[in-house]
Amino acid sequence: MLKSILLVFVLLGALPAAMADPVDINTADAATLAASLKGVGPAKARAIVAFREQNGPFRSIDELTEVRGIGEKLLEQNRDRISVGEPEGK
Repeated sequence: MLKSILLVFVLLGALPAAMADPVDINTADAATLAASLKGVGPAKARAIVAFREQNGPFRSIDELTEVRGIGEKLLEQNRDRISVGEPEGK
């Protein structure tokens, strides 16, 4: 019985993380990207921000694979955690 109760609390604790809003890769800073995306640490997060600063805002989530170190597998692991927001001027 105690194990069941403990399991419920553990699962409820994980619920907010699973329901978190997607991170906008066009506005998030490196710290937010590293904290929000699975398999993305500080170096990859800085690469995402640098790519965005050099090339302008991402137009699609798939464009993220153009960042060095971000491949299809990493993108698919995080697809539901990512948004590109609304492009400026629209």
